[in-house]
Order: sequence, then structure tokens, then C-alpha cells
Amino acid sequence: MQKLLDLISIEVTKAFAGAGYEEQYGKVTLSNRPDLCEFQCNGAMAAAKQYKKAPFLIADQVAAALQGNGMFSSVDSVKPGFLNLKLSEDYLADYMNRMQADERLGVEPAGHGETMIVDYGGANVAKPLHVGHLRSAVIGEAIKRMGRFMGYHMIGDVHLGDWGLQMGLIIEELRDRKPELVYFDESYSGEYPEEAPFTIGELEEIYPAASAKSKVDGDFRERAHQATLKLQNGYAPFRAIWKHIMDVSVADLKKNYGNLNVEFDLWKGESDADPYIPGLIADLQEKGLAYESQGALVVDIAREDDSKELPPCIIRKSDGAALYATSDLGTILEREKLYAPMEYIYVADKRQQLHFTQVFRVAKKAGYVKPETKMIHIGFGTMNGKDGKPFKTRDGGVMRLEHLIADINEAVFARIMENREISEGEAREIAKMVGLSALKYGDLSNQASKDYIFDIDRFIAFEGNTGPYILYTIVRMKSILKKYAAAGKCAEGKSILPAKTAEEKDLMLVLSRWNSVMENAFEEIAPHKICAYIYELANAFNRFYHGTKIMAEEDDTVQAGYIRLLELAKATLETGIHILGFEAPEKM
Repeated sequence: MQKLLDLISIEVTKAFAGAGYEEQYGKVTLSNRPDLCEFQCNGAMAAAKQYKKAPFLIADQVAAALQGNGMFSSVDSVKPGFLNLKLSEDYLADYMNRMQADERLGVEPAGHGETMIVDYGGANVAKPLHVGHLRSAVIGEAIKRMGRFMGYHMIGDVHLGDWGLQMGLIIEELRDRKPELVYFDESYSGEYPEEAPFTIGELEEIYPAASAKSKVDGDFRERAHQATLKLQNGYAPFRAIWKHIMDVSVADLKKNYGNLNVEFDLWKGESDADPYIPGLIADLQEKGLAYESQGALVVDIAREDDSKELPPCIIRKSDGAALYATSDLGTILEREKLYAPMEYIYVADKRQQLHFTQVFRVAKKAGYVKPETKMIHIGFGTMNGKDGKPFKTRDGGVMRLEHLIADINEAVFARIMENREISEGEAREIAKMVGLSALKYGDLSNQASKDYIFDIDRFIAFEGNTGPYILYTIVRMKSILKKYAAAGKCAEGKSILPAKTAEEKDLMLVLSRWNSVMENAFEEIAPHKICAYIYELANAFNRFYHGTKIMAEEDDTVQAGYIRLLELAKATLETGIHILGFEAPEKM
């Protein structure tokens, strides 16, 4: 479906052309004075300069040409030269009915199956997810879902940290704790056990202990470094331990990401890029792009038009070790080979901006991606506590993500039990859904690049700009539909009727902007714009609800029209929250 603003602009453009003026002046925008009109056109002000004519005379001519146009209920020329437009209730109702008949609610797909890769998550194996992983997961999932809704083939990759020194640290700590394991018996030649020699709980304790030990024990750190090299060079016993680490960690990560309703198509890691790195380094050298600097191998990325000095990208350290940039470039080579995406979207802390600038420029400079391939870093700000500092536990530590989710769910559960007489089990299930909406909406409603204050009390509120408020509105809609069905009525096949009240028309006008909002939100990769829209839509519906006696309406045709409008608003809200990554319960 064409966007409503475009359809209005077409009619106004025709009127400008019919009055002898260029079509470019016919663009219509939403009114910045909704108390006066719904849409406005300021083209006469610009046309006045070209045609050397008073703008109000031009506006008068265009307004006269639009009189009798069935799209508008009123067209007013207002000095010094504005066109104030109000849409016909009949035309708007027809637009609503066409929107409702479209399975995509009027949104034209921008893509046609082209591939985009979203790199988000970025968890390290052998470590629990903590609050620092929240934003990447939540924002990345929303972007992936937005892209799918807009018609693209979106591939989400968790891109695990699974190949660095942490692996050597775990291996050597395991050796110190359990030296009898067959992995440390150099004479052993049999099959390695299927069962891991540790649980996820033990693994999560082993790594920090090993990390702390390496800071005070130089010999241990050197052993870990050598173990890492042996692992990366294919040493079978250490590869077997690494596989155990991956199996145990990934199962736990899938569970915890699942609690966030976050799913990945690929569970790749830095280890998958490793086979590409030797060829990558050789290629950069052969092309004359990589050169030695202070013992390291680097590639210049600076351009003449840079506003600030950018350092070279280090490809290999002086000790021969690869870096994150090397791994990311190797990953790009693999992705090009397997998927050849038209666009890369990396969701990571905004403090990594330089890193991604370096990686993108090397990839383009070396010809690893096409010149037209888009490479974007969505840099997000930090989640802060009420003190304005990065969110911590009460004792100052980094909070595990599962504990944060549990705290929110418990707070929502307590609020539900205060006001509702339902079973504890049912309240727990509802609390999970409402808690997830509070967490995700609380994050996504902020512009990604900005820091924000994490405030549980505000996020779980059932009123105001919160996830629970959006869910409460949807639950209210579901309740009305159940009462309508219980009365033995069915609105299927009926039409949305022209608005009778200002609240009803306002709801329709907000609904009419859904396709425009989705298109713009994805173009700008801005999930917060969807949040702003569904909050506005929920408010518009609640004003309509409070001003309209839906169930008490005696005229069955009018009542069915209300129900059809409610169904359209509900479908739009549910589509919006699904894209954001959460769902609504049946009751609250």
C-alpha cells in the first residue's frame, strides 16, 4: 500500500500543476499544529520566490483546485501562504479497510530476499552472560526482526569469543585441579570422553580463578599462552577439552538468550575464522597493504578526507599473535564465501567505533567485500544505574543477566499479586512475559547510541511509556473481543466505518502511519522509533476506548465497525511488539 502522506501529496501536486506551478511544491507533511489541521503544505511559500507572487495568492489557487476532492473534508488557505488540510472521514475509513485486508498491514517490503548479516551477542564462552551483554542482544534481535519484516533475508550470528587466551587459561587451570584427566597424559592414544569433565557451574568458576592466577603467577600465564598456541595448532587433547567447553557453554548460552527471546541463526565464533587467517595475512602482504611497524604487521586505513587522525589497523602483533581485527577480517572472508551479503550490521558498544572503522576499511581496501556493500556499526551506549554509573550489583560486581531477569520478574510478580486474584503459577507465567516487555522496551525505547538509566520501578509500571503499558493495552483489547464473542456476535466481513468522534479519527490517523514508521525505522536502523509509535498508538486507542461505549453500542453495524477498528489496532500493536522481541499475555 502506498503511504497516506504520498497519496495526499499526489493530489496536492496535481492541484499545483493544474494551477500552473511546478509539481515539486506539492509535498505534504504532518501538521505541526494538530489543533488547526491534520496535514499541511508549505509549497506556496517556496513557490512565491520563483513565481514572484504573493504566497497566499498561490495557496488560494491551489485550495480552490482542491475543493470538491473527495480525499479532503476541508482545504484552507491561511496567510501568509499555508495550506491546511483535513482528511475526509470516508477516505480515511477506506484506507483503514484496505490496511486491514493486507496481511502486512499496509507495509510494502523494501527488500526481496537480499541477504544481510547482523553480528550481535558477542558472548565469551566459559563465562556467564552479564548485563553488559544485554544491549547487543536486545538491539540486534530487534534489527534482525525489522529486516525480516521488511523483506530481507536476515542472518543473525552470535559471534562467540572462543579462541583466545581464555581457552589456555581454562586448560591449565583444569590441569592443576585434575591432573589425572586423560587429556594431560601424553602417552594416551584412545578416544576422548564424550562427557565433559566439568559442569557449567564449575566452568564458570574455573575461568575467573585462572584469570586471577595468571595476573600473579607468570609461569602459569606462560603455560596458558603455550596451551592456547597448541590448541590453535590442532593439538588433539586440547581440541577435545575445547569441544567440551563449547558444548557446555553454548547449551547454557542458548538457555539464557532464550530467556530474552533472542535467537541466532549461526553459532559461529572466532575459531571459525582461524583457518582463514594465514591466507588473509599473506594476501594483505602480497597486495602491498600490510607492512611491518615496530615488529607488528599493520595496514594503513587513513584517508585524506578524515577529520581526525586514524591509526593503522594491527593485523598481527610483534609476538605473532592475531588480534580481534584479524579475526573479524577472517570472519568476513568466511561470510563472503558462504553468504555474500549485501549488508553487514555489527551491534557493539560505541567505544568500539575505531575498531570497526579499521576493519571495514581494510575489508574494502583489500577487496574482500564489494565497494557497494554496506558495512555498519550500530554503537550503543551503556546501561547505567540510578547513580548514573554503569549498572552494578549492590556489592559493586557485574550482575549476571539471569539475575537481572529474575529480579524484574519477581518485581512484576509482586505487583500482579497485589491487584489480582489469580493462582501463583499463572501469575509467574504472566510475570515472565510482562518482565521481558519491561526489560526490552526499557532498553529499545532509548536511541541505541545513548546511555540510559536502568530503573526497575519505572520500567515495570503499568502506566506511562513502558512495555507493561503496551501489553496492558493489548490485553484490554483482547478482553473486549472476548466479551463481544461471548455475546454471540461476529464482526468478520464487516467494515471499519467513517469516524464519528475526534478520538476515533485520531486513532485512524495514527494507524495510517504504520507503514511510514516501519519504513523509516528500518532505513535508519532505529528500533526506538517503533517504540515511540506503538506508545502513541496505545495512547490513541485508550483515548478512543474511554470516549466510546463499544460494548454498550446498540447499533450492531456501528458496533461491528468499532470492533474491526479495534482488531486493526491490536494487530498493529502485536506486530510491533513481535518485531521488538516480546509478546502479550491473555490477561494481566
